[in-house]
Amino acid sequence: MQRLTKSEIRQDYIQEKYVIIAPKRGKRPHDVIKARDYHKPLSTCVLCPESLKNTKALYQIGKGEKWSLKVIANKFPAVAKTNKKAYGQQEVVVETPDHTKEIEDLSTKQIADLFTAYQVRTKEISKDKKIEYILIFKNDGGVAGASLQHSHSQIFATEFLPPHLLDKSKRQQEYTLEHGTCVYCDVIKNESKGPRLIWQDKNMIAFCPYASMFNYEVWIMPKKHQDNITDLSKSAKLSMAKILKHVLLKISQLDLPYNFYFHQLINDDDQHLYLKVVPRGSVWAGVEIGSGLIINPIPPEEAAEFYRKGL
Repeated sequence: MQRLTKSEIRQDYIQEKYVIIAPKRGKRPHDVIKARDYHKPLSTCVLCPESLKNTKALYQIGKGEKWSLKVIANKFPAVAKTNKKAYGQQEVVVETPDHTKEIEDLSTKQIADLFTAYQVRTKEISKDKKIEYILIFKNDGGVAGASLQHSHSQIFATEFLPPHLLDKSKRQQEYTLEHGTCVYCDVIKNESKGPRLIWQDKNMIAFCPYASMFNYEVWIMPKKHQDNITDLSKSAKLSMAKILKHVLLKISQLDLPYNFYFHQLINDDDQHLYLKVVPRGSVWAGVEIGSGLIINPIPPEEAAEFYRKGL
């Protein structure tokens, strides 16, 4: 693989978002970031089984107190059905009863079960016709925004559609009208043969995007055009779980905090579902905040090479 030696400006696949890939500015990850947080003592954890004894489950796997996954209402929501000025709902997905485990420590089936929980709750939340947008996300580590260290993710649903997603939706529709295909279906075809490919099977593809905004950013996409997580088959969930586990194990080697998330626009069939994994290996500073131009010191081609090791 020919390595990038000079900085270059790259544009997102479809939106007016730009990144400067600047390899000369890069440093080894452990030189520039803080390690992931250590786990607090179990006695202080509000998401351990003992603390959740009397908390109603919106969904759970396992009966009674012998659960392996549990979805509960967020006690401190930013949006709520009782708030007309910020309508919506928030839920917490407790991914394991074991305080010492992270997602990457779980089995492939357990991670696929997590996706099933996302599916079940997405279906239920979508029954509310006021809801336009559902974000499924995970913060891992304080730098990534986590306030609790017990492994969990969240579901955020609102009637408000973020403007950048409306813009993206419009551009996708324009692309489809012009080319007769989905832009991300075409992205999959292109990335499946290139140096940014990490892994693929019949169901899924994982790659580092051309204009990666973050160090070691990864996209995991179903090869079949699907606009909603509820469309994923059992086989597809297992494929996604397999590669997500590998990606998170590699991120843990770098000792990086991370976020992952799915965007879901409830009434947009043109969108192509994907899971974006965003390690937080650098802090946005003056250039990023002032200009909106993102500087990424790790070329995605090199990041993909890193992820391919061990597969």
